[in-house]
Amino acid sequence: MSSRWPDRLRYALAFRLALWYGVLFVTSAIVLVAITYFLLARSLQARDHQLIASTLTRYAVEYQAGGLPALNRAISADRVDGRHERLLVRVIGRGESAIFLNIPAGWGEFDLSRLDRIDPRTDTSWSAITGQRRGAVLEVASARLPDGTLVQVGRSSDARDELLGHFRSRVLLVLLCIITIAIAGGAVLTHVGVAPVRDLAATVGTIVRTGRLDARVGVRHAGGDLDELGELVNGMLDRIQALIAGMRGALDNVAHDLRTPLMRLRTVLESAVSSGDPAVARDALAQALEETDRLTATLTTLMDISEAETGTMRLTREEVALADVVSEACELYSDVAEDKAVRLECHVPEEIRLSADRARLRQVVANLIDNALKYTAAGGQVTVLGRLEPGTAVLAVHDTGVGIAEDALPRVWDRLYRADTSRSERGLGLGLSLVKAIVEAHGGRAAVESTPGRGSVFTVSLPADPSPRA
Repeated sequence: MSSRWPDRLRYALAFRLALWYGVLFVTSAIVLVAITYFLLARSLQARDHQLIASTLTRYAVEYQAGGLPALNRAISADRVDGRHERLLVRVIGRGESAIFLNIPAGWGEFDLSRLDRIDPRTDTSWSAITGQRRGAVLEVASARLPDGTLVQVGRSSDARDELLGHFRSRVLLVLLCIITIAIAGGAVLTHVGVAPVRDLAATVGTIVRTGRLDARVGVRHAGGDLDELGELVNGMLDRIQALIAGMRGALDNVAHDLRTPLMRLRTVLESAVSSGDPAVARDALAQALEETDRLTATLTTLMDISEAETGTMRLTREEVALADVVSEACELYSDVAEDKAVRLECHVPEEIRLSADRARLRQVVANLIDNALKYTAAGGQVTVLGRLEPGTAVLAVHDTGVGIAEDALPRVWDRLYRADTSRSERGLGLGLSLVKAIVEAHGGRAAVESTPGRGSVFTVSLPADPSPRA
């Protein structure tokens, strides 16, 4: 258990986010501190160089005007006025020997002989001498006068190094504070930021443990990506819950509607077995075959609907004239309409063409006509109309039947749903579900409008052929 805890912590999302935040925060702070330190060091160095250069210019002018006495007076005046820095002042005569040297106490570690290597062709130059003990640097500016005399002024980096050393020591404390803030801030921000993820995990865990699909992810409605994820998960759970409820209802309907044909099939087979008359047995087997075909058709329809809804239905598309398909379906159901004393009319323009699977499209038209005839009483009328809209072929089936109650309209497309609760009409309620599935597989849509007692209108809209021919 204890050996697995570090692995779980290492791969935990909150830990990784906090670690990335802390590393980024600390790295940014270190970069900023390094830039600040570099700019401070350059600024202090530039200030020292400016001080050395200005002092060199002033002492060179004094020496040119009055020689060594004037230079001594200038140095003494700076000391009295409190402006005198700890500076090296050195004058080299034309004979390349030092005729004046003013060096602060404690600077003996600097090897001044290196200052004798100044290029005589250069009027001014900079030299740097590293101390032998402390590592301080003596920075010296040199100016050659017109008479060949060389005046040198230098300053040690002791004060600058001391200031930068204090800065570095304070920076270490600051970095410790930054690391602490980064760890604490990363932990707090990550804890708050991944709260929706924890809610999502808790909800899914509850569903897995209890099997209850009514649990939902808490959404804060802050407009973030995680809130959007929570809303999508809740929508998915709503959809799953509705599908499972539909499956339970479908199973109930299947159990109810298949029980009768199965019992009828069993009765027929028992009569065939018990009868000693070959003619009776033959008739019973024929009835059993008919019932078996009906059950097979039902199961095939269920599979077709599932394939269409999951996008796996194979469609053999070709250019189809809608009028031909409707004409075939109307001719097929003309005898049924005549037997029920229902008037069946079909009016579809010849120019309506679309890219579709002819056999599947024939199923759509046939099921719509069959449904309309089934719920239209004697003396009524079923009319099939087609029209062409921009980019869309529209097929509408009107009937003067019993209509559909308002609360049942949203469910007429559900598989195995029948508004006829008494089951007085034969069928399992799969025809309209198959219509909707096939139409949507072709990229179209199906709709229904109905007024109880005055009939219904089922409308199918399909993408039309972009180049229809007359």
